[in-house]
Amino acid sequence: MAVRECAPTGMLWQTRHNGILKEGMDSDKLEGRYQTVCEAPSGNGFRVGHMPDFLLHSDIDDCAPHVHAFYEILWFQRGEGLHTVDFTDYEVRPGTIFFLTPGQIHHFDSKERYSGVSIKMCTDFMRDGQDPGSLPLKYDIFHALDAPPYYMIDDRTAVTLGHLVEEMECEERNSGEFGNIDMLKAMLRMFLINVLRHGSQGTDRHPDESRPSHLLFLKFRQAVEQNYRQMHTVQEYADRLNVATRTLNKCVNEHSEHSPLALINDRIVLEAKRMVRYTNMMIKEIALELGFEDTSYFVKFFKRQT
Repeated sequence: MAVRECAPTGMLWQTRHNGILKEGMDSDKLEGRYQTVCEAPSGNGFRVGHMPDFLLHSDIDDCAPHVHAFYEILWFQRGEGLHTVDFTDYEVRPGTIFFLTPGQIHHFDSKERYSGVSIKMCTDFMRDGQDPGSLPLKYDIFHALDAPPYYMIDDRTAVTLGHLVEEMECEERNSGEFGNIDMLKAMLRMFLINVLRHGSQGTDRHPDESRPSHLLFLKFRQAVEQNYRQMHTVQEYADRLNVATRTLNKCVNEHSEHSPLALINDRIVLEAKRMVRYTNMMIKEIALELGFEDTSYFVKFFKRQT
């Protein structure tokens, strides 16, 4: 799948939660240019929608950059075009399934061109450690910044996933019924397993949960996502995971073909790019937010990584 890096444009970032703008953001300059959706699904924390209906009737302009406070699966069943996720344009064609995490900035190139499915899950629904096996499924697909944010599936897999989506829609309406959330989680797990088992990212890498190092790699991904603002060294993560730095280096390289330090730095730089492009924060504020007390060192770090 072709991808294209998007150049920064100096736009600002408006964060809205329950109708309140995040303190320090200049909303006057943002009107019509950037919108944020922070209203996670309510009730059972799970919603299934369909394209193009949810795009055409959305309260925001989905063709403008926006960010969600929930997890989202976007399955494009018909139509071709571009879907931009965190500064990169990804080619969309039938059978493409995107997996978006809270905080990722994305937008579409058209509201009418696509047919497909949207599955939204609130952060509580996806919380770590709630279910056996949640860590592999979550961190093999979501929060995988060292891999593309999509999978391609074939027609046979699409049939299987289509049946699961129908079951999800039926169960979604049973909010409040006994076992409703457990049922939805089980169906979502089957959906994700089928994607991991039969989908392709256009690379030769496939998750292998039978290898002991696989779980360590996923725990590393999890630790980076939770601590990248405070922890910047491989040693800190090795200590957190109770392994030697050499073991962590070997494990991460084996599963991602990147070093642990590269993935740590990539996560910091991604968040810095979001802040630079979509907020009016000063460089000093961004540096402090990302755990750098020395602004000049942060600037050198950012330039070196980009």
